[in-house]
Amino acid sequence: MPCVGGIVLDEDGRLLLVLRGREPARGTWSVPGGRVEAGESDEEATVREVLEETGLAVSVGPLVGTVERDSPDDALYVIRDYRCEPQHAGTTDHVVAGDDAADVGWFTTQEVRRMPCAPGLVDALEEWGVLPRPEAT
Repeated sequence: MPCVGGIVLDEDGRLLLVLRGREPARGTWSVPGGRVEAGESDEEATVREVLEETGLAVSVGPLVGTVERDSPDDALYVIRDYRCEPQHAGTTDHVVAGDDAADVGWFTTQEVRRMPCAPGLVDALEEWGVLPRPEAT
C-alpha cells in the first residue's frame, strides 16, 4: 500500500511531528503523512497529508528515504518520506492538528529522542541524516 510522509524542519531546525490519533501506531508521534489516493502523485499526496494533519502548506522536495511497515490488516505499507519546506515564511507557528492527528508540534532533536515515537521513526531519521546520531550531539 503506497504511503508518503513529509519531513518538515522549521528555521530553528525543529522537526514537525503529529500525534497519531488512529492505528497504526496510535498514540505515538510521527511525521505527518498517509496513504496515496488513486490517481495522486507522491507530491500531491504529501502536500495534502501535511496540510490535512497540520494546517501547514508545504512544497515537496527530494525523497529522503523509504520504509516498510506492517499494517493492522496484514497489508504492507511502503512509506516514502520527502523533505518539505513551508510554502510561506513565518507560517510555522500556526500549525493545528487535523484529520487523524490528535496533536501537532515542533520538536528539537533532544525532545524527539525522549518522546514515544512510532516504531522505527528515530532510527530511520538518523539513518537518513535528518536527526544527528546521539554520539554527534
